[in-house]
Amino acid sequence: MSTLAIVGAGPQLGHAIGRRFAAEGFDVALIARSRTTLQAVADDLSDTGVRAEAFPADVTDRPALHAALTAAEERLGPIDILEYSPAPSLADLRGAPLVEATKVTVDSVLAQLDLYLLGGVAAVQHVLPGMLERGNGTILVSSGAGSGPVIAPHVANVQIATGGMRNWILNLHAALSGTGVYAAHVAIAAFIGQGGHDSQPQTMADAYWRLHTERTEAELVIEDLPENFRERVLADKFVES
Repeated sequence: MSTLAIVGAGPQLGHAIGRRFAAEGFDVALIARSRTTLQAVADDLSDTGVRAEAFPADVTDRPALHAALTAAEERLGPIDILEYSPAPSLADLRGAPLVEATKVTVDSVLAQLDLYLLGGVAAVQHVLPGMLERGNGTILVSSGAGSGPVIAPHVANVQIATGGMRNWILNLHAALSGTGVYAAHVAIAAFIGQGGHDSQPQTMADAYWRLHTERTEAELVIEDLPENFRERVLADKFVES
């Protein structure tokens, strides 16, 4: 069996990616903050016949993230595929609000750097040495398309962090050429589960599988936004009723 680790695993995209790779025989390690959410996904994936286990950790707590990835390796074996796609909770957004481009401050960027860029660096650097030693592995890092392909000035403090992460992964893709290890960035311009065909988690998970198997593209842009996306600002799951 091979092992997929999903860092930032949630009930939509993370669940769908886990199910898609489980269908191909991958064991799945699920890492995020909510043990309840992770366990529900793990229980569903276990019905496919693979091992799926929850390893709760906050990506901004680097020792906890390291411990979760280490535990996943001990339980499921070496991590062959890392998928990193953290997302803020409503509580996160209250503490570190989204900021428009003309109002960005140093403090407004720091929390975003911690979640996206620094958490991503920590996760990748945990698995990359082993992948290089084995001469095989896949790293897929996801963010909103405001990281580069799409201009989104209403969430500029986030895009500073995700833009840095995207740039690093594109450079990592180039640096890994010839090593057997593959890295790619997924830029998501979609309200997951709310839009058309390309916004559906299962469709997106198929795209992740193609990235892993074809191993050619440095970046995949998933674009399926409604015309009024700038007015909506956030996916509905981040908007309190």
